[in-house]
Amino acid sequence: MASANKLAPNTLLDAVRTTVAAVLALLLARLLKLPEFYWAPVSAIVIIQSTIDPRTLAWQRFAGTALGAALAALIATLYPASPANTWVYAAAIFVCGLLCVLLRFRGGYRFAAITLSIILLIAHTSAAPIVAWHRFVEVSLGIAVALTIALLWPIKADY
Repeated sequence: MASANKLAPNTLLDAVRTTVAAVLALLLARLLKLPEFYWAPVSAIVIIQSTIDPRTLAWQRFAGTALGAALAALIATLYPASPANTWVYAAAIFVCGLLCVLLRFRGGYRFAAITLSIILLIAHTSAAPIVAWHRFVEVSLGIAVALTIALLWPIKADY
């Protein structure tokens, strides 16, 4: 009977692959001097460790992040006090959901809503459109790194 805690070769390779993706995303984000560089490795880990096909999840995260960032930039520009206004925030989350359905990437809704929330609800020193652009680039960099590694180094985890 095999032990549930056994470190199988695929388990170790998966940990190495995840580490490579996270560190590579981190180094690239720092090289590009992205202000909140940690979103790149976080995104890489989300993609590389998902049980969903990396291509599907990467598309959902990319599209959702793009939509959430664009909508947050627009809302924060039109309603500068939007973080303090719960009704504006509620409407933005609702519109995110509607747009994801209309644009046929329902799976991206959670990423759109998360991105929108981070941009609208956290105080930033830069203008919302700049913060939105940075968030999109940081997340997209992590997605690209993870997707590249997942496609070049496919592995099936044993756990």
